[in-house]
Amino acid sequence: MPNDVQGFAGQQQRRPVRFLGGTPLAVALRLILLSILVGVVLAAIGFDPWNILHSIRMLFQRLWDLGFDAITGCGANSCSAAVIVIPIWLLMRIFGTPRGR
Repeated sequence: MPNDVQGFAGQQQRRPVRFLGGTPLAVALRLILLSILVGVVLAAIGFDPWNILHSIRMLFQRLWDLGFDAITGCGANSCSAAVIVIPIWLLMRIFGTPRGR
């Protein structure tokens, strides 16, 4: 019977640690560091915590405006890369040794 009481008391003491995923101090430190990191990332993309709806709208507006330029740039970069890659691939096919025979 005394072992049952000690087992129950031990479980009661471990519940907060198990629920939080660690000791309360360690969890608090992790949350503080994560909050700082997320704050830096949000500041980098222009989020303002006091005017969050405006910040979200501006983020999507910037992504929309940048989107078409990104597609154009991606196409130009792909063409530039193809000018180098395709001739090298052709030369490897022409002068390469047969594989698997």
